[in-house]
Amino acid sequence: MTREPAFRPHRVVVLALDGLLPFELGIPHRIFGRPKDAEGRHLYEVVTCSVRPPGPVETEADFVVQVAHGPEVLATADTVIVPASYELGPVFERGVLTDELAAALAHIRSGTRLASICTGSYVLAAAGLLDGRPATTHWADAEHFQRTFPQVRVDADVLFIDDGDILTSAGVAAGIDLCLHMVRRDHGTAIANEVARRTVVPPHRDGGQAQYIHRPVPDPQLATTTTARAWALGRLHQPIQLRDMAEQESMSVRTFTRRFREEVGVSPGQWLTRQRVERARHLLESTDLTIDQVARDAGFGTAQSMRQHLQAALGVTPTVYRRTFRTGAADPVGGRTAGAGGQDRAVASADRE
Repeated sequence: MTREPAFRPHRVVVLALDGLLPFELGIPHRIFGRPKDAEGRHLYEVVTCSVRPPGPVETEADFVVQVAHGPEVLATADTVIVPASYELGPVFERGVLTDELAAALAHIRSGTRLASICTGSYVLAAAGLLDGRPATTHWADAEHFQRTFPQVRVDADVLFIDDGDILTSAGVAAGIDLCLHMVRRDHGTAIANEVARRTVVPPHRDGGQAQYIHRPVPDPQLATTTTARAWALGRLHQPIQLRDMAEQESMSVRTFTRRFREEVGVSPGQWLTRQRVERARHLLESTDLTIDQVARDAGFGTAQSMRQHLQAALGVTPTVYRRTFRTGAADPVGGRTAGAGGQDRAVASADRE
């Protein structure tokens, strides 16, 4: 009789650097500290380490954090996350690692999943890990990042980029988007959505960084498109025309389209497609509906149409996606999951028409 392997949670190691932002340091602990399996066991174990022996690490606030682990713990990680720091020194200024940081990163095993939050991407790039790859960082540093690392394919319009074994995110709160995405990639939409609900954040944000650069908050005196979006979400299974959405706000199509882009960061058509993809993902994971039924309920009309949209958004077919998340997508011994979600590319991007 074959014995099942012993359960071991996926270990996430967060690298705390001097000058770190406390908010960003806490994101992985909050998001990965929540998910549990059906037996109530934590699916992740989150630990924090420094580049030095255990001890205090300076933050950009008026307090220090006491870190219990040194860099050797990086060798035990399934995922390593590098939050931003305001004291990267030569990493930021010249794109080179300090000896101390290089020695710490040398502990990371081959095949470990790597992720950065905000300017943590500078550390990955300085280590040569982003050469030839797509990556993002905070929009305010994107030009400097590209100049410092010309071999990196920088995209400043996205909230995060999933390039398989290496993921990068934009500034601060985009770290939440990234960590939720990794939970979704590892264990499916239902668990990720529950983590988001308990954290009181949206499970998926629309648009990209562009919507935050020039106009972070829409003018409250102007009409919004909230009613139209709520109306559309309630009838995704039906054909929805742009003029129908505009009518919900008593706007012309032209005004509505402009306003929608200002508030959401993408066009109404792109937004609708994303909502339908998310609806299809949920149905594929949580129901036994046929592919044709899922396509109709998600508003794609035909299985072929849904297949094309999921292939474009996720890199896999509906059948492969369902197989991944309906047959134990989570690795019971803590290894990385190489499932459908792992094929996502810039899923939170501001798509170009």
